[in-house]
Amino acid sequence: MPVTPPSSLRELFLGFLSIGARSFGGVMPWAHRVMIEERRWLTPEDFTETVGLCQFLPGPNIGNASIVLGKRWFGVKGSIVAFLGLFALPFVWVLALAVLYSEYATHPTVRAIVTGIGAAGAGLFLGTGIKLARPIARRPAGLAIVAGCFLGIAIARVSLFIVLPLAGAVALAFAWRGRL
Repeated sequence: MPVTPPSSLRELFLGFLSIGARSFGGVMPWAHRVMIEERRWLTPEDFTETVGLCQFLPGPNIGNASIVLGKRWFGVKGSIVAFLGLFALPFVWVLALAVLYSEYATHPTVRAIVTGIGAAGAGLFLGTGIKLARPIARRPAGLAIVAGCFLGIAIARVSLFIVLPLAGAVALAFAWRGRL
């Protein structure tokens, strides 16, 4: 699949605006869909690597990715444009929904809707996890790192601040030996 990064700041803004506009339940599934499947800005491998890098940084992963990718393609202006595109509509919608929710939060129908939205968000998250794992699945060393992180965080309940640097060191060792 040929990759074609955005050709203008306008295209960059509209692409990230479309991600932010559809990001109910989580931004990652829509970011993956827009950047890889619809607009073909990135390969699945590049998306996974960029998001992986952005997980080490404070803040939302795709927000960080918008800054990194905007900078890659258009410098500092691109970072600002991508970030604003991503967060413009969600900012307005969350503000409006907060006003409504504060008024109707105790209503049983509203509570049921919120529970359903939470379940849908969990499904989107799991589906995206599978998509992110596909490029890694071809590399046994990558699968070993994924399994180690899962076991450390989900099963052994080790702090992310311990697991991520260790996983980075292991990944570096694997890459140095040509296994990643």
